[in-house]
Amino acid sequence: MATANLLFDLPPALHASTPPEQRGIRRDRVRMMTLDRVSGEVGHDHFFHLDQYLNSGDVLVLNNSRTIPAVLKAIMKRNGALVYEDVEVRLARRINEGVWESLIVSDTVKLGDTLHFSHSLSAKVTGEKENSPLKTLHFSKTGSELFNDIYSLGEPVRYEYIHHPWNLNYYQTVYGTVPGSVEMPSAGRAFSWELLLALQQKGVKIAFLQLHTGLSYLLDDKWHISPVEQVEQYKIPEETMESILRTKDEGGRVIAVGTTVVRAIESSLSSGRLEGFTKLYIDSKHQLKLINGIVTGFHEPEASHLDMLTAFISEDNLLCAYQEAIDQGYLWHEFGDMNLII
Repeated sequence: MATANLLFDLPPALHASTPPEQRGIRRDRVRMMTLDRVSGEVGHDHFFHLDQYLNSGDVLVLNNSRTIPAVLKAIMKRNGALVYEDVEVRLARRINEGVWESLIVSDTVKLGDTLHFSHSLSAKVTGEKENSPLKTLHFSKTGSELFNDIYSLGEPVRYEYIHHPWNLNYYQTVYGTVPGSVEMPSAGRAFSWELLLALQQKGVKIAFLQLHTGLSYLLDDKWHISPVEQVEQYKIPEETMESILRTKDEGGRVIAVGTTVVRAIESSLSSGRLEGFTKLYIDSKHQLKLINGIVTGFHEPEASHLDMLTAFISEDNLLCAYQEAIDQGYLWHEFGDMNLII
């Protein structure tokens, strides 16, 4: 569903493969491109100066979903007999406390097979999606017991531009507290406690919600997850929505940290519910109801996240700004630089 108009050439050298800390800088010292929603004017700064762009009375809304190590290794058994060893499983989306949609990187696993991750954790393949490689896994544990095993056994999802198996801590925001995201809500990665304190001292309010991100890439280009097929779970605390509405009433601005926050807030307004599952697709045709600006990373050509950004700024201005970011050597992806659109 992403528009082909949002196409540009991204040089391979701009794929950030290393966390900033491993490049010798603090996470909040990455670069930041600023982009004026109305004029399209571009500016260049560093992220730890974010407080200079926000005002007392604004509210900054953060997604405090915590990244889980969603890649697991298993052996597969059929009718009790070992059939296949070293099966890779990528958790894609949690259905309930003990059931996940998952990508099983194997053509041999079928319905009814059992995957053994350890002596105490297993899962049975109980379903599969039509026109999709995803299968439903029913785990032998639920709730916190299952999460404990996942954290003990798993490793973070890592794509081809990441060449080293970095520790899970590099895939966390400093404020992530609610486990559930398969991929890091990466727009918040550059925040430090010092920056959050500086924002609060200036009078910027901080509010939290949760949207647990799903698996975005299925390892084969023939399988594409469109935005309307990417069902994700969100929850907005009452105090967060009250802070947002009060900020708007008092003339302040609502700044979303990441496309996940935009999706959660706009989904809540569309459904009338503060929690649930959403497959809301946002593009230039979508009229944002509450959000005035966004802190985000840099997104790949034709990505659906770029479609969402056109709800904030015109395609032409966005593409011009991205070309300048390329010319200036900004870095892409979760370990890269930041973009403030306001």
